[in-house]
Amino acid sequence: MAVPGRPLACSLPNRNRKTDRRSTQKKYLAMKKKNIDFESGCWTDRRKHSAFSLMETFFQFHDPAAAKNRLYEMMDYAQNRKVLMKDNPSVIFHLYLSLRSFVRAGYCLQFKSKKWAIHDSAEPALHLMLGSLSKEEYRDPFLVFQKAFSGFTIRDFDHFLAEIVYFSLGSFNNVPESNIVTPFIHLNKMLDAAQLILERRKRKKNEVPAVASSNQPADSLFAPS
Repeated sequence: MAVPGRPLACSLPNRNRKTDRRSTQKKYLAMKKKNIDFESGCWTDRRKHSAFSLMETFFQFHDPAAAKNRLYEMMDYAQNRKVLMKDNPSVIFHLYLSLRSFVRAGYCLQFKSKKWAIHDSAEPALHLMLGSLSKEEYRDPFLVFQKAFSGFTIRDFDHFLAEIVYFSLGSFNNVPESNIVTPFIHLNKMLDAAQLILERRKRKKNEVPAVASSNQPADSLFAPS
């Protein structure tokens, strides 16, 4: 029998769920604001990078088409038994380290879409320009990173990269047991999206002098969408 003024026992789990939800949200916001270590010191200079400067540095070391092609080859060799990738292992290891940093920068980019209005819906999405992106992702490439990290964590991508490097460089009787196809698709899309974001960011920055001459603050170029 319920006692007046005292909550029923069955209401306690709901209250706990609300508390857990608030706790989870606080942890998420704290993680969102936390500075991510890109771990780039092993393959590039040790200066502090932003997500954008890390992406730029990545593409200075790796041509976009070549990086995607090598990633595809690593996937192919990783899924074929007793096949040894003939590339110089140090080249593969350098790409592995670079991609780990790239993933961490990509994690940060998923929170940038509201701060950088650089997607241009008026820009024609030609088939040859889309690459692996959908028309929606082409117009707002930040969606690619949001989708990738809604289903996978940084650790998941680290595990994926470690697996394809390990299995592509060695001769084994077995193949990776975990799902490596979906992370590969996401990473392939992230490479296309990052290149697109950097191109549009550069274009926007080149427009700053013209805006400044009209007495419009340069920051308005990157106003929240």
